[in-house]
Amino acid sequence: MSKSQTVSPMNRNNELRFSEEQAMILDSAREFCRDKSPIAAVRALLDSETGFDEKVWQEMVDLGWLGLAIPEQYGGSGLGIGSAIGLVECMGRHLLSTPFIPSTLAAQALFRAGTSSQKEDWLPRLAAGSVATLALLDGGDWGDTETRCSASRDGDKISLSGQKWYVSDAGVAELILVQCQLDGQAVLVMVEAASLPADALQSHVLLDETRRGAKLTLDGISVAADACLDPSATSDTLRDLRLLGALLYAAEATGSTAACLDTVVDYLKTRKQFGKLIGSYQALKHPTVDILLGLDAARSLIYHAATIIGDEVLDEDAEIACRMAKATAGDALAFAGDRAVQFHGGMGFTYECDAQLYIRRGQWMQQQFGDALHHRKRLAPLLLDA
Repeated sequence: MSKSQTVSPMNRNNELRFSEEQAMILDSAREFCRDKSPIAAVRALLDSETGFDEKVWQEMVDLGWLGLAIPEQYGGSGLGIGSAIGLVECMGRHLLSTPFIPSTLAAQALFRAGTSSQKEDWLPRLAAGSVATLALLDGGDWGDTETRCSASRDGDKISLSGQKWYVSDAGVAELILVQCQLDGQAVLVMVEAASLPADALQSHVLLDETRRGAKLTLDGISVAADACLDPSATSDTLRDLRLLGALLYAAEATGSTAACLDTVVDYLKTRKQFGKLIGSYQALKHPTVDILLGLDAARSLIYHAATIIGDEVLDEDAEIACRMAKATAGDALAFAGDRAVQFHGGMGFTYECDAQLYIRRGQWMQQQFGDALHHRKRLAPLLLDA
């Protein structure tokens, strides 16, 4: 995708642009992720406490990647959230796991719903590499828009209660934005890690071992009354965060699908059975082509979504684009990982085979910000006027 493609603004559902800035980011990201995240380095980090290399994280900060979508007045580049899609795709292609997506989403929450003082305090810190994350789920269902976690005013404090599950990179986050119910409406409350008791976080064991997550217990935790983001903007922001999160993980899944395809093709071109390369058999050729088709469809959709999303509240076209990207990319990676394991035969079921990394990521990624069924259910009324 080297040249911009545009259509009439009256038909944004076909719009696709790839800017020079995106191309420059993509070029540098390809080289960086390839050099910093070879498969041996990925495996070496599986048993580490944080799941990522802090030196690599700092190099990403130095490159300005943490500030891509943060306005210049807060220390960022002001290129918009769409500029991060190519970078995240490259990270997915090399299984480079960092807190980039959680921090980027937290920055979007602050930018879209934070007060002036909250933005001035935290956005420069996030651009400089501080880690933040979101605590949205009470359980494991992205279709549940209600929250059982509550907040109540107690003088100049807000008292919290409840639990949040699968909070990404909570163990290294300096700031956690928690969705709670306050005064009858959903709000986002800033909880700083320094204020958490030692037993507030309990690590999860995740299927994708390149990831880290935790359960957050909020009982007994209080924050300042001004730790609440602007309630008047929170409803739209929560909706947008779910869509942007789906898009970012779709971009990562697209990159991982490309890497999985490379692994499959390399094996088909080298493994012989009965004196013939197994890649010569149609029973393996056809599914491999299906992986490629799924990859191309997902890549087109993530860059289409990147074209039409912006800093404003996401409209219906943007919602359609994000949901289509997530549904397609999730299915593509799940299928590619499954075929990679099957094509490798008995070896594919062993932990030492790299196909295991892709099938695990595919199964885990499907559940992030809604699986394909979740998004197709919500696409139906948008596309069919049901």
